[in-house]
Amino acid sequence: MTEPVPVKAAKISLEVVETLRELEGAGVSEVAQRLDKPTSTVHDHLRTLEQEEYLVKEGKEYYVSTRFLQLGNQARSRQKVFEIARPEIDELAEKTGEHANFMIEEHGLGVFLYKARGQNAVQLDTHAGMRVPLQTTALGKTIMAFRPRAKVEAILDRHGLPKVTEQTITDRAELFDTLDQVRERGYAYDDEERVKGMRCLAAPIVDEDGYAIAAVSVSGPKSRMQEERFTDEIPDQILRSANVIEVNLTYS
Repeated sequence: MTEPVPVKAAKISLEVVETLRELEGAGVSEVAQRLDKPTSTVHDHLRTLEQEEYLVKEGKEYYVSTRFLQLGNQARSRQKVFEIARPEIDELAEKTGEHANFMIEEHGLGVFLYKARGQNAVQLDTHAGMRVPLQTTALGKTIMAFRPRAKVEAILDRHGLPKVTEQTITDRAELFDTLDQVRERGYAYDDEERVKGMRCLAAPIVDEDGYAIAAVSVSGPKSRMQEERFTDEIPDQILRSANVIEVNLTYS
């Protein structure tokens, strides 16, 4: 059972920020309506966040400020594996011409820490800091496959198996069968499970105990992710990249 929130005012402020992020900016009334809170309460939180420079106001609307960039960059830089993985992700994007991605798990969700674009990469919604349900991506499935089952069960109990596309796995038994296959293969794939028309292949970055601490992937249009490129060429490239990251992490 979820513990009660110690400071409700802090929770409301965070809900206000998250609502502004989702709406890409909004006025007091719209935020209050979305949160089902009194307008006066929401106004006080908005004004406080603006005074502390976490929001900016343009006309009658509030927006998340760039101060969050500073916090996000600091949080990302704290991840030792990110600094080691970044040049490998860049090289992976250059070699494949597609999107190369790097993900960790935090609070039971997959968090994109970095994305590099190859010369043929299509436009996607992914960006640093984006959080997604783990089972909707090859990256997330790879991370779960190399975690103890009890930890995966706890994640599913907390977040469920939300449906994003018609191909998303929404059945727990099916997911665990898939994770068994991922462990046997050594990498995961998703076939239009988060973004229609896109395929992705991912490999885990594991520690000395075989515990996944992150994952790397290559994603591209289904039309280009076919036959040997999908079954052999790109899997080999992501597995090599993951291995290099693991070795550098061990001896850094």
